[in-house]
Amino acid sequence: MEKRVHNFNPGPAALPLPVLKEIKKDFLSFRGSGMSITEISHRSALFDEVLNNAVNRTKRLLDLDDSYHVLFIQGGASMQFCMIPMNLALPDRPVNYINTGTWSTKAIKEAQIQGKDVRVIATSEEKDFSYLPYDYTVDKQASYLHFTSNNTIKGTQWQQFPDREGVPLISDMSSDFMSRPFDVKPFGLIYAGAQKNLGPSGIAMVIIREDMLERVPDNMPTMLKYTTFKDNRSLFNTPPTFAIYVIDLVLKWLEETIGGLKKMESINREKASLIYEVIDNSKIYQGIAEVKSRSMMNLTFRLRDEELEGRFLAEATENGLIGLKGHRSVGGCRASLYNAITMESVKSLIEFMREFEEKL
Repeated sequence: MEKRVHNFNPGPAALPLPVLKEIKKDFLSFRGSGMSITEISHRSALFDEVLNNAVNRTKRLLDLDDSYHVLFIQGGASMQFCMIPMNLALPDRPVNYINTGTWSTKAIKEAQIQGKDVRVIATSEEKDFSYLPYDYTVDKQASYLHFTSNNTIKGTQWQQFPDREGVPLISDMSSDFMSRPFDVKPFGLIYAGAQKNLGPSGIAMVIIREDMLERVPDNMPTMLKYTTFKDNRSLFNTPPTFAIYVIDLVLKWLEETIGGLKKMESINREKASLIYEVIDNSKIYQGIAEVKSRSMMNLTFRLRDEELEGRFLAEATENGLIGLKGHRSVGGCRASLYNAITMESVKSLIEFMREFEEKL
């Protein structure tokens, strides 16, 4: 087997090695069928089992009751930015958003394009989204309150979700979904692009509560209605079968190998704390996010000048530490520690960071 690098890419991101090995083993003949998973019919019993397993594993991991539906929708999280207000904004009632960065801003824009009464009840824009705003008032008549649970670019994460004041919560959880347990009951809808903690790119998982489906207008394009996906088990048209297959394998790994979300959270917190310790005790590394708002998924930091950052990133790549360059919109450095990132990779990064500083 070829040597693998330490993959800190923010998405598409690392997948668990056991999952990749299982894909390789079964790729040419899925479960003895003589066909690849990419070749079997989405209407076949073989794929039906894959789809059902992915849904049932999701429900077990998140402790979902029958009032929640698990859907698979193409277009990634960005498609959800427009589908949410289109489907779930109630007539003559506002929609509330908390703006914590790029992805929140994009979601807000999509609702505004549709002419919805968009009210941004809190933002951290004045400090370049380096913290999470906790001072806000929710419109009690709002159709929903939307927030992004983890900001991949700035490295902030909600440790306690916003107080909803009885309004249904909707969250873009693309970059920290399945990284920790949480109470799903306040949420009317959760969505996550798969390419960070779930699987390959090109698909989003959407979890929607039954009562929210009652809001979906009839006079909408068929493929933009949540009811289409719920009524047809995400099989109205041909879904991305390979992506759903990989998601099922990742969920199986998370459930059976890791041991569930509590265990995953413990591992993730340890990984993040080890790297933050290096940053906080360094003379050349400086964290970007405010401490109380820090993410355990995307750790953002800078070095004392851009020239040194360039050297750091170049040498990291030479040492097999890939994907540490910050988002193009902000620069700096970022280590994405999604579920599949091993402690071995974390320790390799820590060792490199310390050695790099000691050489200066």
